[in-house]
Amino acid sequence: MASSNRDNDFINPNTSSPITVSDADSFLLDSSQIGSASGSFQNEGFLSGLDAAAGTSDAEFGFSRPDFRQTPLVGTVDFYDRHVFLCYKNPQVWPPRIQATEFDRLPRLLAAALSARKNDINKQTRLTICEGHDGTETSNGDVLIFPDMIRYRRLTHFDVDTFVEEVLVKDGEWLPGNPEALTGWYIFVCCHGSRDRRCGVCGPAIVSRLREEIEKHDLQGKISVSPCSHIGGHKFAGNVIIFGPNTNKEVSGHWYGYVTPDDVSQLLEQHVAKGEIVDWLWRGQMGLSEDEQKASQEYRLSVNGGTYMERGTKNSDDVGTSTCGSHLEGIDCCRANGNISCCQNTQLPVDAENFDLHQENTDFTSEKKKSFRRQISQSNSGKGARSRKVCSMPTWYESWEREDTYAVLAVIGAVVSVAYAFNCYRQLN
Repeated sequence: MASSNRDNDFINPNTSSPITVSDADSFLLDSSQIGSASGSFQNEGFLSGLDAAAGTSDAEFGFSRPDFRQTPLVGTVDFYDRHVFLCYKNPQVWPPRIQATEFDRLPRLLAAALSARKNDINKQTRLTICEGHDGTETSNGDVLIFPDMIRYRRLTHFDVDTFVEEVLVKDGEWLPGNPEALTGWYIFVCCHGSRDRRCGVCGPAIVSRLREEIEKHDLQGKISVSPCSHIGGHKFAGNVIIFGPNTNKEVSGHWYGYVTPDDVSQLLEQHVAKGEIVDWLWRGQMGLSEDEQKASQEYRLSVNGGTYMERGTKNSDDVGTSTCGSHLEGIDCCRANGNISCCQNTQLPVDAENFDLHQENTDFTSEKKKSFRRQISQSNSGKGARSRKVCSMPTWYESWEREDTYAVLAVIGAVVSVAYAFNCYRQLN
């Protein structure tokens, strides 16, 4: 089971509760925890933890750490239907258990309200905290909801119960929050360093690179990037979630793990611009069960010949040769060469003019899902991915087909026949 590969960070989706909270192990299931030492903002020691994390080396907690890319990614996202992000302060001041701390009243009360109304909420809902600043204005208390693609402004602790009732229970609108539609793409990166140092080291570096690329290609109005709190799976840091629409205006959240700053261009070019999932970094997708995530990847790989499990190559002044072999062999190669960007295909630069943010991606519509599930029901979805070629450019010998041989033999036979007939004609004359 994929769940055995995670850090037990999620509430079991098979229970009757439709609520999942990113800080699940700190969720307020027991009111006696409110104000206790274990949940206190002052007693967490998170400031000293952040200072220590800032001084740690990449080799210990960053992209060169011993456990980096040592665990399979696909199928490590629990099923859920809706993701609620509460914009609140910033990662530098988040305690480890932000949704259960006495002094962070708004996150605590929202989490508690979701728990209290869990039997009344029809959609499996996840709550995560994101940075309360969007680059232009303070947005503490703003709420972003996906796949609804809607923002509510300035939620306060006085409004929590009404908001949960109107929006999450009744699936209506909370008018005092001035609901507005979201457009473009939204990327969230776990930077919750006081919760886990790996996220604190990896997350900010990814956010910085994302913002650099977005500014470089003048995509500020099309892609939003926000640090977020713990989303589960510390060991997969850097953890990234991408929300965006396809050509049918359907929105889904795709989770990526073991992301490095060097992978940012590929995520932007392949996932956002082209609508193609970057499978070798893909953890799973909102709206699919763990088994369906695995089968979804198997299906894509079978259709595309395994090419979506490829990486890009290093720069020309680094190791530039591609390595053929199974997917597992490719991973071993990348581990042997420092984990970063070996065995990758050369990446094309992002072209802002061709950055079609509404390009159809591989999300499934309802009808496609049904058809897809019928196809995969006959396969062994519980098994690991089959070994496939990492290189997408076979040699001429590997690509030579049996039909090509028959065609060559036919041509040779025709030439011999014509030559024999011509020789007979000359002898008769």
